[in-house]
Amino acid sequence: MEFFSSNKILGILGGGQLGKMLLYTTRQWDVTTHVLDPNPSAPARLACNLFVKGDLMDFDTVYAFGKQVDVLTIEIENVNVEALKKLEQEGVQIYPQPHVLETIQNKCRQKKFYEHHQIPTASFSEFENLEQLNEAVAKGQLSFPFVWKSAAMGYDGYGVSIVRSNADIAALQAGPCMAEEFVPFDKELAVIVCRNPSGEIATYPVVEMEFHPTANQVEYVLCPARIDSILATKARKIAMQVSAAYGHVGLLAVELFLTQDGEILVNEVAPRPHNSGHYTLEASYTSQFEQHLRALLNLPMGQTDSMVSAVMVNLVGKTGHQGNVFYKNIDQILTLEGVSPHIYGKKETRPFRKMGHVTIVHPKIETARSIAEQVKETVEVISK
Repeated sequence: MEFFSSNKILGILGGGQLGKMLLYTTRQWDVTTHVLDPNPSAPARLACNLFVKGDLMDFDTVYAFGKQVDVLTIEIENVNVEALKKLEQEGVQIYPQPHVLETIQNKCRQKKFYEHHQIPTASFSEFENLEQLNEAVAKGQLSFPFVWKSAAMGYDGYGVSIVRSNADIAALQAGPCMAEEFVPFDKELAVIVCRNPSGEIATYPVVEMEFHPTANQVEYVLCPARIDSILATKARKIAMQVSAAYGHVGLLAVELFLTQDGEILVNEVAPRPHNSGHYTLEASYTSQFEQHLRALLNLPMGQTDSMVSAVMVNLVGKTGHQGNVFYKNIDQILTLEGVSPHIYGKKETRPFRKMGHVTIVHPKIETARSIAEQVKETVEVISK
């Protein structure tokens, strides 16, 4: 299907920063795009050919939007899958496929998928509500600490908490959930796998992720990960195993735990461009966004090697600030070596909201990491 300078339309469900960065390549290649998002000020609204305001979870809205496009993709998992199933039955090409998305949307369903396919992952227990979870604790069937995850609608650290006491349970949101074994990991890693409808597969190098201690949100991504080649090969092999089990089309970001014993466990996945791949815009021969687009349009996979080491640092809203955003001291980081800021275009900040990121490239990964820390200490995302 020819999309370059044609009347064929690529539809994107979600208009956040991932959609905005995907549009870097659609503009470069003159691919016509329609974007659906509930926020009239969504970051992707300016670079697409048609922006539609609408509810991503509403069947009729998603179905009507999908009927106007030739290929449909997502930049956020929380969309109406039933509408996608109907669109797929009627001939719209949808990637990731609705059945893949349906499994990934629910964290309990996702974990059971790994068990079924004998993919290494932390042990877990599923609960219909917090009352059941409390009962399991009272009976000694569940012990502290454990990781609580909401079954649905979790993202960017929301819907995930480390539970160390009964008081922590009282603060959790109601609804279906799971309790996952607390893994004493050494590092958190990620591997991005991409496949096109023809079955061609590409994997990116293993990256290392450093998380904020309380927000459970990625602060730094380092490529390459600071692990030996044997572990890196093992991580990519497990990511390929996950990809093969899903049989997805497009990007699949596979998040992994490297335990203190050298074991690698799958944490969870995202079937779309991912925070762990933002560094590819500056450091890779083919960015994750271009690669995703190549897959959607069934084009040959691009080269995934890095041209240089890189560290990405997230710019998030500072605690205690909510309102019109101001990037304090951002001009100062432009004097630093290898620095490339990306501002997402969200006009309102709030604590820990992802507002942008900065990539630092350098031949030495430790030097890039040091500069990234300078960036983190210098820039403050505050309200005016």
